[in-house]
Amino acid sequence: MPSQISDAGATESGRLLAPKWHTAGLIGIVLLASFLGAWLQRRGGPETGIVSVRRGVIRFYVTALLLDWALFYYVWAFARRSGTTFQRIVGGRWSTALGFARDVAIAIPFWVAWQVIAVLTHRLLGPNRARSIDLLLPRTTAEILVWLAVCATAGFCEEFVFRGYLQQQLRAWTGRATIALAGQAICFGIGHAYQGLKNVIVITVLGALYGLLALWRRSTRPGMLAHAWSDVYGGLRMEFLSRWISF
Repeated sequence: MPSQISDAGATESGRLLAPKWHTAGLIGIVLLASFLGAWLQRRGGPETGIVSVRRGVIRFYVTALLLDWALFYYVWAFARRSGTTFQRIVGGRWSTALGFARDVAIAIPFWVAWQVIAVLTHRLLGPNRARSIDLLLPRTTAEILVWLAVCATAGFCEEFVFRGYLQQQLRAWTGRATIALAGQAICFGIGHAYQGLKNVIVITVLGALYGLLALWRRSTRPGMLAHAWSDVYGGLRMEFLSRWISF
């Protein structure tokens, strides 16, 4: 029988999803990933750091995919032992085609607004001094196929971990939705340190938008759809545009 976390007098929405040490461990893992990503971004030389990954970009994709699933497992394994249901973390499930269509209808305009805010934030912050990660974007058919799997994984796992688990956990822990929203967004942003400081700030802002969507919808499902599509679009648009321009 799974052990229950004591939270006397709390409602289901206010009950912790897992022990506090588990949440601290998750934040520690994100910080470690941040340090490693920052090191990779700043590592010097033409054949080191981000630039050197291009030669083994599919291995990089597979590594990113496995890390996302490992993070998902870390969260889900301990949350389940604490009596937390999968549906509580995700925010329900698609029981009908109409429910799925409704979340798609929410995800589309959200992604448009997300894209506009991303562009405006990039312009507001000015030039990016970090090494470009464009070298990591897919170019060949094989790379594109693996990239699509990475995007689907990121959409599901990262929304599950940051908006589904961490945001709800921090809200139950602190009693403040604003602290929970900011906390998960910051963790989400710094987890992308390999993209450089500017992109960390942009991704933190976008993580807050995903958090607002989850709070409003009381579900991560539309965020999962929008997140996966934004990664697909971001990864493939330059490749497809370059092909069209060459005609």
